[in-house]
Amino acid sequence: MSDFIPNEEDTITLTLDDGTEIECAVLAVFPVGEQDYIALLPLDDEEEGEVYLYRFSEEEDGEEITLDDIEDDEEFERVSDAFDELLDSEEFDELFDED
Repeated sequence: MSDFIPNEEDTITLTLDDGTEIECAVLAVFPVGEQDYIALLPLDDEEEGEVYLYRFSEEEDGEEITLDDIEDDEEFERVSDAFDELLDSEEFDELFDED
């Protein structure tokens, strides 16, 4: 599993199929079964409130991160449900605790 723990400054630039680049804040990296996933929040106003979910993997040296699309509807539902549970948990609130 990944040891990548995002902080509030972590961002990733996504390059979409049409070549458009979107800067996203890393909300969380979380496991579902044996696979890690990442939740990204676009920083531009056009995608307001939309969260992107991807399969996440990281090289052992921590230098290279790979994001893969979730193409299976069942897998996406499992990941979406897990992310919703993470949002509801106190642990997620603590990640962004301002105290």
